[in-house]
Amino acid sequence: MAKHLDLEEQEQIDQIKHFWAQYGNWISWVLIVVFGSFAAWNGWNYWQRTQGVKAAALYDEVDRAVLARDTERLERALADLQSGFGGTTFASQAALLAGKTLFDAGQVDKARAALTWASEKSADPSYKAVARLRLAALDVEAQAFDQALKTLDGSVPKSFEPLVADRRGDVLMAQGKADEARAQYEAAWKALGDRTEYRRLVEVKLAALGVDAASLSPTAR
Repeated sequence: MAKHLDLEEQEQIDQIKHFWAQYGNWISWVLIVVFGSFAAWNGWNYWQRTQGVKAAALYDEVDRAVLARDTERLERALADLQSGFGGTTFASQAALLAGKTLFDAGQVDKARAALTWASEKSADPSYKAVARLRLAALDVEAQAFDQALKTLDGSVPKSFEPLVADRRGDVLMAQGKADEARAQYEAAWKALGDRTEYRRLVEVKLAALGVDAASLSPTAR
């Protein structure tokens, strides 16, 4: 009986050897790929976490510089954030914050540079749209109206379309093009939600042009 069991075990061992000889290399490569991918995934997650921590620390430095009204410190921290972590949300937020702070400090060219970076380099379309709206406001301030309209060109997330239309209306009004401005304000008003506070501001602009916003509502027709 023992001899019979030994023969069965030997047959099983021979079958395993044959199977491994035929498929062993393939199995080994599959395992290498699986475990290699797992290690790479863990490594990527770790790298992402460390990048986020470093970017957050630099954003905190930007925030402290803003509170201290230290524009030189602000510019250094922003430059480090943009060069090392330009693809992060922190970099986009910092650029927008820097743009406002530098403008308030009277450093318009530097404010424009920060906003231009956000409008071109931000990984988030929403931040790009905000930056373009603010850049257009700077263009209007400088009476560079054609540049402002150019800044507002291009696609933006749908939620920003009424804001762009409103800002475009402001530019056209500044150029004395009341009819074109009214069309933009009307488009902005229609696209904004009923409960949007911003809509009331657009209503005021329309009223100044002799337009009753209520008449634009589908229920009024």
